[in-house]
Amino acid sequence: MRVWQISSFGIDSLELVERPTPQPGPGEVLVKVHAVSLNYRDLMMVKGFYNPKMKLPRVPCSDGAGEVEAVGQGVTQWKRGDRVCGIFMQNWIEGPPTPEKIKGALGGDIDGMLAEYVVLKETGLVRIPEHLGFEEAATLPCAGVTAWNALMAGDVRQGTTVLMQGTGGVSIFALQFAKLKSARVLGISSSDAKLQRACSLGLDEALDYGETSEWDKWVVEKTGGAGVDVVVEVGGVGTLPRSLRAVKMGGTIAQIGVLSGPAEQIPVPMILHKQVHIRGIYVGSRENFEEMNAAISAANLKPVYESHTWTEAQKAFEEMEGATHFGKLVLKVG
Repeated sequence: MRVWQISSFGIDSLELVERPTPQPGPGEVLVKVHAVSLNYRDLMMVKGFYNPKMKLPRVPCSDGAGEVEAVGQGVTQWKRGDRVCGIFMQNWIEGPPTPEKIKGALGGDIDGMLAEYVVLKETGLVRIPEHLGFEEAATLPCAGVTAWNALMAGDVRQGTTVLMQGTGGVSIFALQFAKLKSARVLGISSSDAKLQRACSLGLDEALDYGETSEWDKWVVEKTGGAGVDVVVEVGGVGTLPRSLRAVKMGGTIAQIGVLSGPAEQIPVPMILHKQVHIRGIYVGSRENFEEMNAAISAANLKPVYESHTWTEAQKAFEEMEGATHFGKLVLKVG
C-alpha cells in the first residue's frame, strides 16, 4: 500500500512511500481509507512544531473515513463493508478524560490516517451517518467533535449568543451546530468573502477584523453591552484577552486554538471579576462522537469542505498554512 509519511520535518519533506499492507490482529479492524481531512494540528506535526521529539517516520493526520476491509479475531462490532471513521484518541471511549485515555492520538502518538489502509482498534471506530459520503465524514473526528464539545461546554441552546473566530473547520462546525440549537452567532474573519459564505450558513452578524482590530468592542456593542454567552476561542493566547472582554459575566470561553502568540498580557483580574468559565477542549471521546453523529443525522447536516486528491497532500498542507480555505480541507484517497 501507499502512505504519506513524515520522514523529516517540513511540508517539502513529506514522502509518498510503499509499505506492506497491515493485517488486523485480535480486536482490530483493517480499514480501507477513502478520504482524509487536515487539521491545523496535522500541519504543526508535519512542521515539527507540535512535538519536535516525535519518533519518525510517522504517518500524519488524525481524521479519516473508509470501509471495513477485514476484521481480526474476536471482533463483533464490525463486518466487511461497514462505513466507518476512526476516533481521534483511540483509548478515549467514554467518560471524562484521563492521562491514560488521551494517549493513542492518531497522527501523533501513533501512525495516522494518511494511508490507503489502516489498522485500528475495534472500539476506535464509529459508524458514518447514512446521508454522508466518505469525504464529508472525514471532516468529523477532530474538528466536528471539538466544535460539538465546545458548544456543550457552554450549554448552547435557543437564546444563547455565540462568537466564532475565523472560518476554518472548527469555527464552521460551531456555526452549524449553534444554528441547529437556534442560537445567535456572531463571527469575525479577515476575509469579507468568507464572512459572506458564513452568512449563507446562518451567521447572524459579521465583522471583517481587517477593518478594525477592536472586535471585542464590536461584540459588546452587538450584544447590547452584555457580551456573548460563549466564545469558541481558536486563536490562542494572542486573542484570549479580547475574548475575555467580549464574553459576558459568567460566560464560557471554550479554549481550543494555539494559533497565535501573546499580543498582550492576559488580564487575569478580568477572569475573576467577570467569573468567566475557561474550558479547555481537546476533541472528545467516542461517546461524544456518537452523540454528535446522532444530531448530524437528525438534522441531515452536511459538512463544509474543499477537496483535493491525496497525491496533492503537500499542496493541501500549504493551503492550510496560508489559511486560504473555508471549512475543512479533504484529501480523496485512491
